[in-house]
Amino acid sequence: MYERLDFAREDTRSSKPKTLKMAATLKPYLSAVRSSLTAAMCLQNFSSQVIERHNKPEIEVRSSKELLLTPIVISRNEKEKVLIESSVNSIRVSIAVKQADEIEKILCHKFMRFMMLRAENFIILRRTPMQDYDISFLITNFHTEMMLKHKLVDFVIHFMEDIDKEISEMKLAVNARARICAEEFLKTVN
Repeated sequence: MYERLDFAREDTRSSKPKTLKMAATLKPYLSAVRSSLTAAMCLQNFSSQVIERHNKPEIEVRSSKELLLTPIVISRNEKEKVLIESSVNSIRVSIAVKQADEIEKILCHKFMRFMMLRAENFIILRRTPMQDYDISFLITNFHTEMMLKHKLVDFVIHFMEDIDKEISEMKLAVNARARICAEEFLKTVN
């Protein structure tokens, strides 16, 4: 059902069928996402085939199977992946962010919730992510008519680059604050 690109290190010991694998660096992963998004960005105005004078994103409505393209999953590892679902008039980009431990899971959940509550300010952001993903963007043909296509792709790539940095910085801040609190607590005990 999904076309899958894997950017994890190749395990030479396993006898599983091999998929496309590259080094675990961020650059090839982001370049694959960029090229896939650019290719999927060929959107056009398309009215509903079911209801007259309605123009809804087909990727959300799913009223006509022939208007949907094959979804693509690009994964860096098991926990960090992007799902690109495209149709004739819309694209849904779902992103799963790397979460190594419980602190990162909590920080990621809170940060994504903060952003999704302000979805009207981020025009292409969906209020609820797809299942098994942390955040989703919905780009319609109206967005590509109003904005430059390469700028939309740049925004998604820039978001993917910065989200890891933001969560790492928040984790460092939380750990530093916890260390200071523990030191102060232990001073009062002594």
